[in-house]
Amino acid sequence: MFKALIEKKERFDELHKLISDPKVIANNLQYQKYAKELASLKGVIEKYEAYQKVLKELQEARAIVESKHHDSDMVGLAKEEIKTLEKKKKLFEDDLIATLTDDPDKGKDIIMEIRAGTGGLEASLFAADLFRMYSKYVVKRGWKMEMLSSNITEKGGFKEVIFSVSGQEVYGDMRYESGTHRVQRVPETEASGRIHTSAATVAVFPEAEEVDLEIDPKDIEIDVFRSGGAGGQHVNVTDSAVRITHKPSGLVVSCQDERSQHKNKAKAMRVLRTRLMEKMKEDQASKRSQDRKIQVGSGDRSEKIRTYNFPDGRVTDHRIGLTIHDLENILEGDLDKLVIGLKDADRKLRLAGTKKAS
Repeated sequence: MFKALIEKKERFDELHKLISDPKVIANNLQYQKYAKELASLKGVIEKYEAYQKVLKELQEARAIVESKHHDSDMVGLAKEEIKTLEKKKKLFEDDLIATLTDDPDKGKDIIMEIRAGTGGLEASLFAADLFRMYSKYVVKRGWKMEMLSSNITEKGGFKEVIFSVSGQEVYGDMRYESGTHRVQRVPETEASGRIHTSAATVAVFPEAEEVDLEIDPKDIEIDVFRSGGAGGQHVNVTDSAVRITHKPSGLVVSCQDERSQHKNKAKAMRVLRTRLMEKMKEDQASKRSQDRKIQVGSGDRSEKIRTYNFPDGRVTDHRIGLTIHDLENILEGDLDKLVIGLKDADRKLRLAGTKKAS
């Protein structure tokens, strides 16, 4: 742990010098990269410095106890101080271990994808409910959302919706939403009143920026076509929709929400870059499999993570066994209890995994 902290402190000091360098300031892309890295290290460095202060105070208190030049009252006070400082030291160590083992992308903005799963029309309506829930949570958190792509059904549901969320610690809080979300309710189209089970999948990716991944223009093929939507919505008379194919990986991204071909291309490139970055991470199979052993959820879309039960008015997160009887407010974006519960459980697992390894 100490070696990693010392390396981070050295990098933190180096970054302070780099962002003051006129050559770096003149290169806007490079400056942004260093400034972002500096901001990501700030929290752990502040904890490390506070930890070092506790160690120093602990050393001073022990010196008083071991010294023959202090009276019994002073030694007694020092012994009490040692007890308090030992507790602080333990808390700081646990906190630093949890921080060091956390995902380095936790401070990044995200791209989220919601897709209707099993359940036909009802699944697409549930996908729309999830999108609305996340939209309201974004507003509550003071974050910013931008629609990137959508495929709307005739009844107002979503076959697929892709959007970005930017703000403080977005990925750190939203990463646990990846997986299969299941709904149990009576569909509007069900005349007999039978409860149906439908599902939608959610994927959350830390958004890759140009500084993270540069795509060679020779590796992509861009097609334009006329955009259209359910019921004739968003129909254009020009070829503004864009489809980008990344030839080496075979990944294909389409965007048609904007009326401008240029804007659709820019959005499609953001999604493509993020998916490519995620694919690169997944290719590091052995490392990721080790990391996922100490995470609450793997982020696998096939993993059933949560059930929204309308008859009982409850939401259950299956990973941590948390059930909340407040479905209505959760669908209105009140996700704090779920987010906090998942973050706490993940932190405990990572801490236990690190201690077991040591």
